[in-house]
Amino acid sequence: MSASDTAAVQRHLERLAAQGIDVVRVTYPDLIGTERARDVLLDHLPAAAGHGLAFCRAVYHTSPRGDVVPVTGGLDAGLPDIRVRPDLDTLTPLPWEPGVAACLGEVTDPVTGQPAPESPRDLLRTVVDRCRAHGLHPVVGPELEYFLCDPDPDTPGGWRRYSEATGAVYTAGLRADPGNHLLRTLRLLRDLGIGASGGNHEFDGSQFEINLTHGDALAAADRAFRFKSAVKELARKEGRLATFMAKPFNEAGGSGFHLHLSATDDTGTNTFADPSAPYGLSATARHAVAGVLAHAPALAALANPTVNSYKRFGPDTLAPWLIDWGLDNRSAMVRIPPERASGARLELRLGDASANPYLLIAGTIAAALLGILAGEEPPTPLEGYGYDTARSALLPATLPAALDALEEDTELTGVLGKDFTASYLTYKRDEVARFRRHVTDWEFTEYAYHL
Repeated sequence: MSASDTAAVQRHLERLAAQGIDVVRVTYPDLIGTERARDVLLDHLPAAAGHGLAFCRAVYHTSPRGDVVPVTGGLDAGLPDIRVRPDLDTLTPLPWEPGVAACLGEVTDPVTGQPAPESPRDLLRTVVDRCRAHGLHPVVGPELEYFLCDPDPDTPGGWRRYSEATGAVYTAGLRADPGNHLLRTLRLLRDLGIGASGGNHEFDGSQFEINLTHGDALAAADRAFRFKSAVKELARKEGRLATFMAKPFNEAGGSGFHLHLSATDDTGTNTFADPSAPYGLSATARHAVAGVLAHAPALAALANPTVNSYKRFGPDTLAPWLIDWGLDNRSAMVRIPPERASGARLELRLGDASANPYLLIAGTIAAALLGILAGEEPPTPLEGYGYDTARSALLPATLPAALDALEEDTELTGVLGKDFTASYLTYKRDEVARFRRHVTDWEFTEYAYHL
């Protein structure tokens, strides 16, 4: 480290010590957006900042069940290291963990010194840099839903919904939240400093939505990543499960990850606004919409990244099913909210809550940029209630179909990068293969007694 870097680390040490913090948790997202981390005692933070922390690169290729998927650069290379250096500018105390502060980690290959190909944060950074080369600065606002569950050993999965209240959509207070989960969580997220602005009980019993403020794309992804990790950790502290799984229950709807996107120019002006243009949207905005529509089948592989994701879709689910857009129309895949001028933006409703925030945001921005560069106009916006297959094309109906669409979309994968795409496809196709071999509860219930 340089003398200035050493001095900066020392300032952080003194500040943390004065706050009573003696441990720093260095975290980074894996390929599916879950948190990988190491706790570092404060006295050892200078060494971690100088040399980095060694992790096995195959952590990117490890499934939620603990299987190491044979992605190039992992098993075949002898399970080499990646190096993770704490990004001390992202340090923040954990309000629920006395004496602990957390920060994000910067991931590099120790041999090349370059970002690891599978690093979601660096992928987004690369896509944002592509936009900035064209004078565009993406602005993103994430909206995430999740279910809160209580343990129940009598259920097949071991969990049941925390509240079975029905008809309590868009409510707050004890009506659908008897334990005040939302209030407690909102206050702790406020103290974490990730831009939580408000929340409510959502459509189904035990489903909640918490909104995050909009901002720079990378910072928004960082905040969404930390939000998901925090909500799950806070639930664990209470012996509960907070799940961002796309559709965890047969009798309930799914959880979305809606993404608001606009872009500013070098002066900070919203490039999506033009009151004299059709729909009050600039050519840049309309081209961005066209790009998202054109690349939607491939984008689904990032926005809906699990086998379970595709059980959220279908007619009358309020989840997108077709490739369309509309003006303030929630049955469309791309909705244009009613605000214009500085508030002009598109809302992509395709993503589900299981999506890796970095990959969903990177893919959406890449698709929008391709549309802007192509300069094509979107079709006529949807009017009325959607889900009419005679009017719009269907999105992929399964994860394998979405993965095939991603592989075939060479324009989009050209922006995302060859190495990342190959790793992601290998990892996700292994997930599909494992699922196809697994005997489900439905199969046993359907067949065992009668056949």
